[in-house]
Amino acid sequence: MKKTLILLGMVVALVILPFFINHGGEYGGSDGEAESQIQAIAPHYEPWFQPLYEPASGEIESLLFTLQGSLGAAVIFYILGYTKGRQRRDDRA
Repeated sequence: MKKTLILLGMVVALVILPFFINHGGEYGGSDGEAESQIQAIAPHYEPWFQPLYEPASGEIESLLFTLQGSLGAAVIFYILGYTKGRQRRDDRA
């Protein structure tokens, strides 16, 4: 019971603390940071290739990124569940 309460407190802290930390921060990803660093180091650098598809807005880009992550997680957990089910079936036989 004590372990459960500690874990629950940690989860609540992880959910609530971001609302109080770094309010002036800028939302950005590693791609934008990498691009700015490359421009600082080598201003005349040209990318080797262009993206196949560029979303119309940041919201669509976030949606596609989330869908990609969700699909990847679904595949991973399906495989884990499938192998666990096979192990249980083999143990019963």
